[in-house]
Amino acid sequence: MPQRSHDIRDMQWVYRMKKLKVGTRKSKLALVQTETVIAELKSLRTDLEFEIVPLSTLGDRIQSVALTHFGGKGAFVSELEEAMLKGDIDLAVHSAKDLPLSFPKGLDIIGVSKREDPRDVLVTRTGEELKEKAVIGTGSPRRKLQLEADYPYAAKELRGNVNTRLGKLSAGEYDGLLLAAAGLKRLQADQLTEYDFKYLAPESFIPAAGQGIIAVEGRTEQALCDLLGSWSDKEAREAFEAEREVIKLLGADCTTPLGVYADIKKENMTIHAIFGYGGNAIVVKRAGLSKDRIILAGEVADELKRAVLKQPE
Repeated sequence: MPQRSHDIRDMQWVYRMKKLKVGTRKSKLALVQTETVIAELKSLRTDLEFEIVPLSTLGDRIQSVALTHFGGKGAFVSELEEAMLKGDIDLAVHSAKDLPLSFPKGLDIIGVSKREDPRDVLVTRTGEELKEKAVIGTGSPRRKLQLEADYPYAAKELRGNVNTRLGKLSAGEYDGLLLAAAGLKRLQADQLTEYDFKYLAPESFIPAAGQGIIAVEGRTEQALCDLLGSWSDKEAREAFEAEREVIKLLGADCTTPLGVYADIKKENMTIHAIFGYGGNAIVVKRAGLSKDRIILAGEVADELKRAVLKQPE
């Protein structure tokens, strides 16, 4: 997380700050996540007011094309970043797994939420058993890799928000869906009786880096960093840093079939990673101390690279 020394302008802004404008995508899940963050910030600073500013991103506007074919993860954040740089909003709330690795000058992730359930979920219509070659909806190369490696099912491209995807399942366009447990729970969609939910262990069906974490991006002004720093969850931040470091070291993007999950128990961290190369799924697991998470992430990335070099061309 960014750190800067205080100066007189920062301190003056702390006392002047009365209302913060918080940008978000317009989907129901994005709005729920933003409302959750604001409620928690209000409990820390009862003197502050907040205004939600919904914005439409490129990724939201283009639903007919796979995300890997345009924009990548930046398709969900660029409009929000432009608004922050212009001063139209002060903060932006994101699903951490949707964030690119780099940010414009003056912006950074300045806080992360406590992690919600990091698991993926196989969602089916209630009472229906999946048969061999069942069609499972997912737009994720990572999920497709693990689905086809471990299950006798076929992946089919899927875009749209959670409710849109569930609607396509109900309409019979798919036999099942792979979705993030965190999104289902935040929308309380995991309570819907028309669906069955099979939760997949994150150590074996490895999630996306940051899955289950809400990340708040903001201008690296000390007052904002202090506010979000007091809210930020230490364990989630450490896991997120380790997971993103693996992605960075591998030079991965949204087209890369890569899953990374850092499991923390007290001061210990275990990083699970899966990487798809040449049609094979390469799995790595390394354990160490949370304080050495960047070194541990480097060891995971190095082991994956060595495994790739051993693969037949």
